[in-house]
Amino acid sequence: MNRKSNGIILIQRMLVWAIYFFSGFILYSNKGVLPSFLITFSRIIYPLSIFWLQIRIKKRTNFLPINSKMSTSQLWFNLLPVIASLLTVIFSLGNTILYILGKIINS
Repeated sequence: MNRKSNGIILIQRMLVWAIYFFSGFILYSNKGVLPSFLITFSRIIYPLSIFWLQIRIKKRTNFLPINSKMSTSQLWFNLLPVIASLLTVIFSLGNTILYILGKIINS
């Protein structure tokens, strides 16, 4: 039973990464559908978000390692990559969905 659940988890992860890489391909290869400042932000943060997620997955740590003994600068140092990566995921996937819908409607 454990093997089956590991296989399902692997397939789910591969599907998520494939969708995210496809949205990056659309983000870099085509003119963006979203406003230009969101596209520029996403193009800058996209490679960093992949790098940051790989580090978090490989270390198997919490995405938000926050405790009460942290200083304000440590808190922001941990929060900013999470916020930037989350916004990049939302913007790049939104751009991809709008791009695909535009292609479907115009064809």
